Amino acid sequence: MNSSFETEINSVITYIFLGFIMMSVLIVIFFYKSRKKILQKEIEKKNLEISHQKELLRSVIITQETERKRIAQDLHDDISSKLNVVSLNTHLLKTPNLSETELLDITNNITELTTKALENSRRIAHDLLPPVLEKFGLNAGIEELVLEFKSTKTIEIEYLNQLKFDDEDIDRNLHIFRILQELLNNSVRHGKATNVSIDFKKNEGTNTCIYIDNGVGFDTKDDDNKKGLGMKNIESRVNFINGTFKIESKKNKGFKMIFTF
Repeated sequence: MNSSFETEINSVITYIFLGFIMMSVLIVIFFYKSRKKILQKEIEKKNLEISHQKELLRSVIITQETERKRIAQDLHDDISSKLNVVSLNTHLLKTPNLSETELLDITNNITELTTKALENSRRIAHDLLPPVLEKFGLNAGIEELVLEFKSTKTIEIEYLNQLKFDDEDIDRNLHIFRILQELLNNSVRHGKATNVSIDFKKNEGTNTCIYIDNGVGFDTKDDDNKKGLGMKNIESRVNFINGTFKIESKKNKGFKMIFTF
């Protein structure tokens, strides 16, 4: 009787032990698979981030190459060609027996072409780095940019600034300037906006710019609207200044972007 009872107890203990081992194995397998899924999701997330960064870098390179080609074209078409004509006219001055009228025409032509070449070289330099930005700081650079767009008589812009920009940080200021330049170009060309508001202020201790236009807007749920070279360029510049950005827009309801730096 006792032997049978002990045998049953031992069997129960064995089954419990085996059950415990099986549960332990199942728990280990469950946690292993769960951990594997978590790691897989983290890897996928990292791969997406890397892919996104590559896309941003690609857009920056494309933008830079486009800008270089434009500058090279300007140098060739506007400046080199004019200087070639100036050189030809200079050689004409060596022609013997020139009349006063011919001499005057040649010198006037040289003066006119030289003046145009200088104006174009200043324009190219301005496109690379606006002089007012370097000499007087970001606030003055934005004011000049606003005046340039308002001078077209097609758009009204309200610019408010409650921040003190660090005028020594030329690189960061240039990125902020280019972001606004791109946003204004988008508002005019694509958004058909007639009013724009630009507001720089502190928001919970963070330097913030709030940009709003009354243009045609777009559907933010459509990823194609966010993949344009202009928007990629803006995003990459925001990343360069260690900032964040948020876009709000609806069709026929205007556009709003908030970015920090």
